[in-house]
Amino acid sequence: MSLEAYPIEVEFPDISAHEQSASGIAYVHTFDSGAPGPHVMINALTHGNEVCGAIVVDELLRRALRPRRGRLTLAFANVDAYRSFDSAQPDAARFVDQDFNRVWTGAVLDDTSRTSSELARARVMRPVIDTVDILLDLHSMHEKSKPLIVAGPLQKGIDLAVRLGTPATVICDEGHPEGRRMRDYEGFGEAASPKNALLIECGQHWERSAVAVARDTTARLLLLAGVVDEADLPAGWLAPLPPVQHIVRVTQPVVATSMDFRFAAPYTGLEIFAEAGAVIGWSNGEPVTTPYDDCMLVMPSLRQLRPGVTVVRLGKVEQTVTNTATPGQ
Repeated sequence: MSLEAYPIEVEFPDISAHEQSASGIAYVHTFDSGAPGPHVMINALTHGNEVCGAIVVDELLRRALRPRRGRLTLAFANVDAYRSFDSAQPDAARFVDQDFNRVWTGAVLDDTSRTSSELARARVMRPVIDTVDILLDLHSMHEKSKPLIVAGPLQKGIDLAVRLGTPATVICDEGHPEGRRMRDYEGFGEAASPKNALLIECGQHWERSAVAVARDTTARLLLLAGVVDEADLPAGWLAPLPPVQHIVRVTQPVVATSMDFRFAAPYTGLEIFAEAGAVIGWSNGEPVTTPYDDCMLVMPSLRQLRPGVTVVRLGKVEQTVTNTATPGQ
């Protein structure tokens, strides 16, 4: 896989105006309508170089969007990583000390013997996240790929993704061996809890189309949750829905055991291999093959290659759903 330097097509917003907030947590803004409804959170910058979410949250704050029902939190997460962004080394701004999206268990957050920039920020944000009913976590990808929803392993996540209606690929998975994601934290990842969360991979980090996906999915989630009306949203944010959604179950990760890993072709993600046994790469000189028919590659990337890192996940299409979603459904 070529590690080409993708062009930066978007401007990184100056978010310093959003540091102070009534919540008392820097860069985390919560607005209460005073009327019944869920607490919805739109989260950006889980990773500091994933700018599409920051553009959306910045726009909503500058437009002074307020909920008509329930509560709305608009947040920038790993601000320190974002501040470190350097276009000469754009992937270096993913995090400061460790991946912010691998620390989300009570045990990790409560363990005061563990310290990092990301843990400190997660602990500060945790009291707000503990009160959230519906989380939309806006991400982007290292490589150019069609957008997708990460719905987690539970049926409630799949159901929410289908009600949202876009993007066209819904990934169901257990997460990463390195640690738990925010979208799986506490009630979001418990079948019996009414809380729910989606993570949207909007496209390659710095392409304009990723911003359009982030705007569309944010608008649709806010309407679906009922916290705003369509007239409250910026014009042009809603995009046409895909005709169908594919529900894909991730069965296993491919984890690098050394720096000696390469793919068989310049995959961009969502490739499907019709027959089991297809060679998709080599690890330490040994072939890596597909374990079953109709195997999909999910988010292949070598940009963060090191021992223990997932370089691709393998998934099987479980269902194809005709899209019947509407924004306010």
